[in-house]
Amino acid sequence: MGHALPLLPRAFVWACIAALLLPSLGQAARVEPPPIATIDEDVEWPLHGLTAREERYSPLDQIDRNTVARLGLVWSYMTGSDRGLESTPIVVDGVMYATASWSIVFALDAKTGAELWRHDPKVAPWKARHACCGVVNRGVAVHAGKVYVGTIDGRLLALDAKTGEEVWSVQTTPLAQPYTITGAPRVVKDLVVIGNGGAEFGVRGFFSAYHAETGERAWRFYTVPASKEGPHEHLELEQAAATWPADSLWETGLGGTAWDSMAYDPELDLLYVGTGNSSVYDRARRSPGGGDNLYPSSILALRPNTGRLVWHYQTTPGEHWDYTSTQHMILADLDWNGAPRKVLMQAPKNGFFYVLDRATGELLSAEKFVHTSWASRVDLETGRPVERPEARWSEEARVVSPPPLGAHNWHPMSFHPDNGLVYIPASEGGYFYAPAEDFTFRPGFWNTGEDLPRLHRELEDYAAVRFLPCGLTRLIAWDPRKGEKAWEVLHESGVPGGTLATAGQLVFQGSGKGRFSAFDAQNGKERWGTDIGIDVMAPPVTYAIDGEQYIAVLAGVGGSQGNHLSRFTHDNAGRLLAWKLGGEAALPPVRERPERKVEVPRLDVDDARVDQGRTLYAENCFSCHGTGTHASGVYPDLKTASAETHEQWDAIVRGGTRTAQGMPSFADALSEDDAQAIRAYVLDRAWKSGGFTEQLLEFAVGRVCIPTSWLTD
Repeated sequence: MGHALPLLPRAFVWACIAALLLPSLGQAARVEPPPIATIDEDVEWPLHGLTAREERYSPLDQIDRNTVARLGLVWSYMTGSDRGLESTPIVVDGVMYATASWSIVFALDAKTGAELWRHDPKVAPWKARHACCGVVNRGVAVHAGKVYVGTIDGRLLALDAKTGEEVWSVQTTPLAQPYTITGAPRVVKDLVVIGNGGAEFGVRGFFSAYHAETGERAWRFYTVPASKEGPHEHLELEQAAATWPADSLWETGLGGTAWDSMAYDPELDLLYVGTGNSSVYDRARRSPGGGDNLYPSSILALRPNTGRLVWHYQTTPGEHWDYTSTQHMILADLDWNGAPRKVLMQAPKNGFFYVLDRATGELLSAEKFVHTSWASRVDLETGRPVERPEARWSEEARVVSPPPLGAHNWHPMSFHPDNGLVYIPASEGGYFYAPAEDFTFRPGFWNTGEDLPRLHRELEDYAAVRFLPCGLTRLIAWDPRKGEKAWEVLHESGVPGGTLATAGQLVFQGSGKGRFSAFDAQNGKERWGTDIGIDVMAPPVTYAIDGEQYIAVLAGVGGSQGNHLSRFTHDNAGRLLAWKLGGEAALPPVRERPERKVEVPRLDVDDARVDQGRTLYAENCFSCHGTGTHASGVYPDLKTASAETHEQWDAIVRGGTRTAQGMPSFADALSEDDAQAIRAYVLDRAWKSGGFTEQLLEFAVGRVCIPTSWLTD
């Protein structure tokens, strides 16, 4: 006969069961982190685009969709810069080489971030006046123990990679003319190739190749002729001269500067160079009677040994809207209509994504990747755009998209060969183009052929907010074979960041909202993100040291979009940040700037005096201090200038007392009376701030997309 069990309280019974089950339940519920893939050898980032093909795709996959959540900061380096940072870091033999503003080069231990050396080329501060978009620099080239960098004042330097000491220096541009260098040099077959900028100020475009060992010039290619009849420096200019009328504005230099992108195909032995906009923008004044105006806004394919042209393709014939083709070019091998094809891909400012046969220059595809109103389509048979008459602004002001800042600017895109997608940092927007009725070329000044005073008047009126060259930036995944978007991510910022694609099926990108993110390369979902507090424009890189993968990027806003489409109240202390799995370092602090108020009363002047100041401000000041005095934070907000600054106004503006801080003298452009008229205008704007117009502008710039329905269809 069995023994009866004592009757136990129900709560006690459940407690015993729980005690027995909880350990096993806990083990079942615990999710083990995914294993980390091993990396057998160090992996570098030796070239600007990782390879000469400029794909910006890394085969590293230790950081992937499953492990990226464990990404943490491992080190940071303060660059000492408060201007825009656009550099692509280069990593060779465990050393990272990058640039800050003012063409400063630094070398770091890529594992720890410790500074190894720093080189300041000591660019004269007044040279900032010739930099259309800030004293930025996009990086260096490293080759055979030397580091090569271009400087804002037009020099090409070779530095010792171990010490940072100068090996040689060559002046690549005429000192007396307003050229600048902001792009990274490329080394091709022991030649260093470098271009320049300055088309808005009236220069003639060219790029040059120098012997890497000695700095001796090997060849130079001019992108526009110096005259209709010559003599021409090389044969290609005879073909170009046929596309310019005899009464062109030869004194402007005609532009066509090669200020950024290049790529190289060693199998075809072709160097590809993108060229910039014309000088001036308005083609009716620049090139009366029309003409394609070669070779601005073009992709050029040359033999690197000789600099001789093999083929060219012009994306925007007769360029009229600042639609440069200096944007990033990617070389890829695609299955095209069932057959392998060596292609070149570019998404220039004009809003069309181009696929070319890179051996011949044949156009294979050209489709719009953002709202684009200047042309309805590109004819694949002729290779020419079908322009819309509504976009021609020589005789009448027009709203056209994309704006001069472009559908895609200098920020590098990337290509994932497994997915077949290109990841584009793109922008939507339109712009109010207004012709200057009595345009006169002024050497060394802003020369676009636009009525800038009228543009400023429009931008001060809330009803014209739709004319702002801004809108949401976006990360677009583009399928070049289908000619369409695969997906896109909208960013609430007017400032895009460059992209990096990896074999871990991730796309890394920073934004103008102070965030750095990793997106799923197949669908755009954010897999990881961190708020770093400082806006990011520069492209990230990845490398591996001692079995661990790193992601690194520079943070610091500026440049064309940062100067005009960004608004921030914190500091802009640039930094280089590096992450790895399990990193536990703290982010550098971001300090809020103290709020400043208007200290000086409005001047007792009439409207005519304010209008005089508005015109002079538009012609001389807007590129740094903001359209309509709406400063971004990169440069001082003149509306809240101190009483001391107002007392010293003429000494600063014309006397050059703050040249060392990057504010050069404008004595050659302005009289004392002119300077005081600008001051009257600034104070008039200051006391109008805070009202409905200012609030609407603050809401629009860098915060909300300008609806494409407002733009010219």
